[in-house]
Amino acid sequence: MGERSGCASIGQNAAIPVTCVAVDHVCAHAAPGGPGLPPTWTRAAKDGVGTSATTSSNIWFTLESGLVSEVYWPTIDRAQLRDLQFLVSDGSTWMIGERAMLTEVETLEPGALGHRVSQRDPSGRFEIVKKIVCDPEQPMLLMETTFHTHGDLDLYLLVNPHLDLGGRENDGFVTEVAGIPMLMARRGETWMAISTSVPMMQTSAGFVGETDGWADLVHNYVMDLDFDCAHNGNVALTARLDLSYTTRFVTAMAFGDCDHAATTSALQGTALSFESRKDVFVNEWKTANSALIDLSASSLDEGHLFYSSRSLLRSHEDKRYQGALIASLSVPWGHDKGDEELGGYHLVWSRDMVNTATGLLAVGDYDTPTRALLYLAASQLPDGGFYQNFWINGEPYWRGIQLDEVAFPVILAYRLHQLGALGNFDPLPLVLGAASYMIRQGPATPQERWEEAAGYSPSTLASNIAALICGADLVRDRGDDSTAHFMEEYADFLEQHIETWTVTNRGSLHPDISRHYIRINPDDPDDPIPAEDPDADHVTIANRAPGAQNTFPANQVVDAGFLELVRYGIRPPNDHLIEDSLTVVDHVLKVDTKSGPVWRRYNHDGYGEGPEGESYHTHGVGRAWPLLTGERGHYELSAGRSVDRYLKAMEGFAFGAGIVPEQVWDTGDLPDRGLLHGRATGGASPLMWAHAEYLKLLRSKRDGQVFDRLPIVASRYLTDAERRPIQVWKLNRQVQTMPVDCALRIQVPSEFRLIWKEGSDAEHVMESTNTALGISYADVPAPGHSGEIGFRLEWPTGTRSERFTVTILGR
Repeated sequence: MGERSGCASIGQNAAIPVTCVAVDHVCAHAAPGGPGLPPTWTRAAKDGVGTSATTSSNIWFTLESGLVSEVYWPTIDRAQLRDLQFLVSDGSTWMIGERAMLTEVETLEPGALGHRVSQRDPSGRFEIVKKIVCDPEQPMLLMETTFHTHGDLDLYLLVNPHLDLGGRENDGFVTEVAGIPMLMARRGETWMAISTSVPMMQTSAGFVGETDGWADLVHNYVMDLDFDCAHNGNVALTARLDLSYTTRFVTAMAFGDCDHAATTSALQGTALSFESRKDVFVNEWKTANSALIDLSASSLDEGHLFYSSRSLLRSHEDKRYQGALIASLSVPWGHDKGDEELGGYHLVWSRDMVNTATGLLAVGDYDTPTRALLYLAASQLPDGGFYQNFWINGEPYWRGIQLDEVAFPVILAYRLHQLGALGNFDPLPLVLGAASYMIRQGPATPQERWEEAAGYSPSTLASNIAALICGADLVRDRGDDSTAHFMEEYADFLEQHIETWTVTNRGSLHPDISRHYIRINPDDPDDPIPAEDPDADHVTIANRAPGAQNTFPANQVVDAGFLELVRYGIRPPNDHLIEDSLTVVDHVLKVDTKSGPVWRRYNHDGYGEGPEGESYHTHGVGRAWPLLTGERGHYELSAGRSVDRYLKAMEGFAFGAGIVPEQVWDTGDLPDRGLLHGRATGGASPLMWAHAEYLKLLRSKRDGQVFDRLPIVASRYLTDAERRPIQVWKLNRQVQTMPVDCALRIQVPSEFRLIWKEGSDAEHVMESTNTALGISYADVPAPGHSGEIGFRLEWPTGTRSERFTVTILGR
């Protein structure tokens, strides 16, 4: 057995940090075969996700095919395990692992994220029943297992640690603590300890694919290896369990920053009552959900998906960085991805995060969304923007710029302000920073909501318009009417150009419809003189296979992002252009399944499994997304129609313990790859955005109106109120032409003097108006006739810009 290291003594002073003493482990019999096979993660299609309802137990687990897959500790973005599973053998002719068993997964109680897993041998030789929870008070996974067998079979425990986000450079070893055998792993200062309440008769540490328990048992169906340790590789730990006295036992997996912390917890996990801690775990979830709105009566599955969705959204908040809500506890196509896939979806995207927060608002949870807004305020960049996505400590993962991700926090701030839920927090700095960023950087976005293309996006424009109107109300509430008016007029400018920028007049996707919204008009945001013609450019599609066509006319690529215009109240649902565009979308992107309709993101999408079901690796075929079924349901409700078929479809797409996937398989069944029509693919599962959309649809059905609708936006754009037409000129958007009835607004991120004239008239001098956004502007009145406006900018230093001209188009 390997010797244990210990925690440094700290005497009575609890304020002194606990550190581990560096002790070399004595290993009499080291495993050969290192470093083992290249490590990978597990399938992203999770059957369940579990964690405690309290912050005292900062551990999360996932289930895949009924076995324990990624476990996260001490924060929700730090995966520590690939999988923990049981192997069964008769000792002479066969061996089977959990993934080959027939599995059913359900929660222990509705809304309580502990699970009951029933697994049956396909040949009827045994059954395994597991109850899995987190210890309510410490970072430990607890699993009570009952092994029913019709013969003399051996049960093995196989564990593949991936400590600190990686399967490489792990150390595994077997040891004994208080006379009890344990399996342990270490990487850096992260420790894992695994104990069972029944004796471990045999133990071994080895390298995956070489000297691990699976490779050992496959050889002759009995455990022959007994290595003490496996250092610096992709390691696996194996134990044969003694079930001679009982077939019901407890397994504890504990973590710590030294081995003493992990082993102490693991000992307690197997020595103390599982039943009492399970009851505490379940009751904590009942208490946490007791004050929330029950929308189960609006569901069509007796509330099954409602209860799981409500708790899943709450479970994806970190417990140290409270308010940090991640997109999904999964790594898409993780079974084919290794350590290089550090992020997966267990990162913060402000878009996904605000959707999650709004889904929680729909069930009456105001506290979590408020924490989320505070977290976002702390994560906002000095320039007012947000990273594309980031670890929960604020460090960026990808650094793309997506203007909708800047807009969503402003909308959340407005909603919480309207609800009186902000307490003493002043959202004004966040709002001003984000509004300034959107106005300076826009209107073209470097990436739209699918994170792949730049240009003018209907969905991004919708979010920016809504955010600016909401933000203006908050600014006006603080007494700055001038800045609020400026923000509103910039939103009006965006609204007045939606169709000009994002509607084709020469579409060819539907034989009867040539005018419809497109996915994106791909103008380069860095080009100061953009074409802005949706019929003139081509869009490059990311994720297309090498050698396949990846550039298409922009007017031949569509998505349903324009429905966001209806969601927020910018366009009416019965707008002919909206209806025609939906006809095109249905013709090109709709998939009918036995559960109901579902839509692909956009045509030519490459983000999904390949044609033969192979995992996505930089390219594939985009599959259908259940969250888009929810978006369509919201549109249908706004149009006065029933949403039941869309709710039923989303409930039908769910699997396991109420898990809604990112994508569902949209073609013929490939059972060998686990891909069935209308069922989860290898993409992220669960996807919190989809669960939030489902909860909001339930709330919208109950209320008879779209929960996301913003009355302040609808009252501005769905009424006959007059709004001054303007054309905006900026240094990063030097517009070349404008209609005769538009005022020309010059916007610069600093104070300036405008010298301008119309045609051969005399020059006019105008001082710019400053705003609280750090943006100054000056307006040239609408000329009312064709011609030309020429102008220069003069800075406080006395330097002048070159001369710019804008041509005025006749009527």
